[in-house]
Amino acid sequence: MSGVYTVQFNGVAVTAQMDLFELVANSAKPIVILGFSLSQSTEVGDSAEEALSILLKSGQTTSGSGGSTPTPVANDSTMAAASFTAEANNTTKASAGTIVTHGAWNWNIRVPLDVLFTQEQQLVMAASRRCTLELATTPADSITMSGVIWVQELG
Repeated sequence: MSGVYTVQFNGVAVTAQMDLFELVANSAKPIVILGFSLSQSTEVGDSAEEALSILLKSGQTTSGSGGSTPTPVANDSTMAAASFTAEANNTTKASAGTIVTHGAWNWNIRVPLDVLFTQEQQLVMAASRRCTLELATTPADSITMSGVIWVQELG
């Protein structure tokens, strides 16, 4: 599959709600969200089991802040750099605009959350559209998270 990139973060201490990923399609190239994976490494054997809400949203017009700007990595080393922008772990969430929720998951943090969309489920973001994968509940205590999202750039 051509034009596929990964965006990831590793070993981030998470204590509050945040946009785990914020993606903005290039003004001339739509993107497709193919799937994502989330995991944590600090709550192993913890008797206080948690289920955290994960939401996939789009339509925000104001970017979030307070995170990092990881470089999308091409799955094919012969591909050019991605033209979409990516942010991770924004502690101020993207806001404003006409925001819609495309998916909601309750993640039991004892096991990784792996979501791979079938072709019919893949979310296509029009040129210049913003989308986020959001941690919508606050963890009971700090958890060390890692995550990856697979994005295909069209055009």
